[in-house]
Amino acid sequence: MVPLVRPGSRGGPPNNWLSAFGGSGWEWDESTGQYYFHSYLKEQPDLNWRNPQVQKEMHDTMRFWLDKGVDGFRVDVMWHMIKDKRLRNNPPNPAFTKGMSPYMRFLPTYSVDQPEVHDIVAGMRKVTNEYQERVLIGEIYLPVKSLVTYYGDNNEEAHLPFNFQLITLPWDAREIAAAIDQYEGALPEGAWPNWVLGNHDKHRIATRVGAKQAKIAAMLLLTLRGTPTMYYGDELGMKNVFIPRKKIQDPHEKNIPGLGLGRDPERTPMQWNAEDHAGFTNGTPWLPLGRNYQKVNVSVQLEDEDSMLRFYKRLIKLRNTTPALNAGNFRPLEAEGNILAYIRRQGKQKWLVALNLGSRRQSLEINDIEVNGKVALGTHPDKEGAEVSNKITLRGNEGILVNCQDH
Repeated sequence: MVPLVRPGSRGGPPNNWLSAFGGSGWEWDESTGQYYFHSYLKEQPDLNWRNPQVQKEMHDTMRFWLDKGVDGFRVDVMWHMIKDKRLRNNPPNPAFTKGMSPYMRFLPTYSVDQPEVHDIVAGMRKVTNEYQERVLIGEIYLPVKSLVTYYGDNNEEAHLPFNFQLITLPWDAREIAAAIDQYEGALPEGAWPNWVLGNHDKHRIATRVGAKQAKIAAMLLLTLRGTPTMYYGDELGMKNVFIPRKKIQDPHEKNIPGLGLGRDPERTPMQWNAEDHAGFTNGTPWLPLGRNYQKVNVSVQLEDEDSMLRFYKRLIKLRNTTPALNAGNFRPLEAEGNILAYIRRQGKQKWLVALNLGSRRQSLEINDIEVNGKVALGTHPDKEGAEVSNKITLRGNEGILVNCQDH
């Protein structure tokens, strides 16, 4: 492979491109007399995707794994793959303030999201399309307008450019409703949406929104139009774990300490049972476990009908067996305050989703569509089976799925 390099004297880096993990992104290599660029760790050189040899080798590497039967690829930091041809300096960030990551000192104008990246992604998609039922996913943290361009003009790029809005937005019903509308409206024709609730880089959902709202978040993720993406342990309600300084593993925190940039708290071992190390290993895990692992684990929750895990299983089963929920149309409903509501519909199937993202009781009156039906699934089991009409009252932290099937 050919790394991205630039000649220069050993006296300093050739421009102000920074590493996301601290310091300059340029590293001097004594053996070649050149700098090479790394967006992250110095052990992770960025490749020069402008070199045809790099593209060929990467395509051959993809085929190697596709031949072995992998379902596809999630491409890390897809929008970073190619850089400005002239390696121009990034401009200062006028919004940078003390307490931000040092990486934010400059706007990555010339080091990310370059126009040529779309040709690179299209080339990877072309290789993926040589095989049946494979998927190309892109990890991309960009505003929606830029994010959706990674589908390609004719859906010839990534199948699923990851949509991280549920991770990054405030947990506010009106903001999330507006974001859903904006995203749905920005999707290219024929593009399939996706939603991500948690990942290895951001605080766990139960930590971000609280344990009582975690079921609401699950119901939102699994009833929106598009492919849902979950993070291990969220189906248990696992929370961030405090990591003592001596046990920190994340190089981000080690290189830039004190700003809360470390990701170890959301990367602790999966909690399988109440045995030593939560059944994850017979050895010593690389990160400590949460103190509640003897109660918050798979084994315990499988036996508890009201547990988070059993709730997720019911949600997933309902989604998988209900065309309106897994592939149907999406129609937002007007709501106020903390209520988020929408209709999923396919053929004669019609389902109402109503979610209270707040902690206080609130009512919703639907005026422009008939929604009479029964609650098929709720965060509060005592509501299930109840008849629902166009005026709905939800308790704090309550969500319902209503079967309003046309007859």
